[in-house]
Parts: sequence; C-alpha cells; structure tokens
Amino acid sequence: MGDSAEPDDLALKKGTAELLALAQLEGGPRHGYEIAQRIAARSEGAVSFQPASLYPVLYRLEQRGLIAGRWVEKAGQRRRRYYRLTADGRKVLAERRKGWSAFMRAVQQAAGLLYA
Repeated sequence: MGDSAEPDDLALKKGTAELLALAQLEGGPRHGYEIAQRIAARSEGAVSFQPASLYPVLYRLEQRGLIAGRWVEKAGQRRRRYYRLTADGRKVLAERRKGWSAFMRAVQQAAGLLYA
C-alpha cells in the first residue's frame, strides 16, 4: 500500500465518523466539542477526533437532513451550535449500526476472533 488512502479506505473512514457522530446525538442535542469528547470517552480513548475535523462531518450530516443544528447563546459562554438527530437520522443510524454489526462479525470471524 502506498501513502495515499484508497477510495474505499476514505469511504470507510467517512462512514465511521458519520456513524459515531450520529450515535452521540441519540440521547439528545450536543455541540461539536461535546460530541468529540463523548466519542473519546465512550471508546476509552481509542478513537478521537479533533473538533475541527468533526465539523465537516456534522456539516455534511446536516446538509443531508440527518441532523439539525441551531445556535444557542448562554450567559457567560460563547455561542455554540447544538445538533440533534432528525427522524431520517435515526433511521440511518439504525441502518448503519446493523450494517456495521454484520461487517464486524464477518471481520472477527475471518480473523479467527469469534469462537463457536
């Protein structure tokens, strides 16, 4: 493999970031920095995103109607954009989870990590 990422590799990374962002919004609205913190915490530090790299993912999800964002101003804090899942976002999250679950089972089986 060369230094440049293969197209399928890029699609996999993009799909992973989108799945993780959607999953963090399942429990309610969150701002970008909080989404990044939750991903790191829930993965015990194994997966992390700089908030700046997460914002393009959130923008894409919002453009596709999977999440909706709104600006919130609180006293003593800077303005933040909070995102929430839409009905379409919940549907896509469920579909992606199902697909990823099947994919991960297949990888584990192929790698000899699943035992009958």
